[in-house]
Amino acid sequence: MAKVTPFLMFQGNAEEAMNYYISLIEDSEIIRITRYGANGPGEEGSVMHAAFTLKGQEFMCIDSNIKHEFTFTPSFSIYITCDTEEEINRLYENLSSGGDLLMPLDNYGFSKKFGWVVDKFGVSWQLNLPL
Repeated sequence: MAKVTPFLMFQGNAEEAMNYYISLIEDSEIIRITRYGANGPGEEGSVMHAAFTLKGQEFMCIDSNIKHEFTFTPSFSIYITCDTEEEINRLYENLSSGGDLLMPLDNYGFSKKFGWVVDKFGVSWQLNLPL
């Protein structure tokens, strides 16, 4: 086994999500994007397969060409350990914009500050500022 990589399935906004995430988290980039062509099963130009990194962690994603009855669930989340209060506040504000709050940014006793949000794409994020 070479590695284990988280895989995110979007419904038409994979590229928008990737660009949003890499704009928020430094040392992040889109590695590659393969798009559906005119004769593909997916919408032309949408993401057939892509890879991106967030702070060195690789993720893969697609725009599903099949509409499913399910989407992301908060029971699986991306966990970020922040270095500063400014960083956690900025990420919390940006990632929660247009999304949902699962746990407001606060001190829950296990860290200085912690928050859990679902972003506007439906992806769940846990943000932690350690003690």
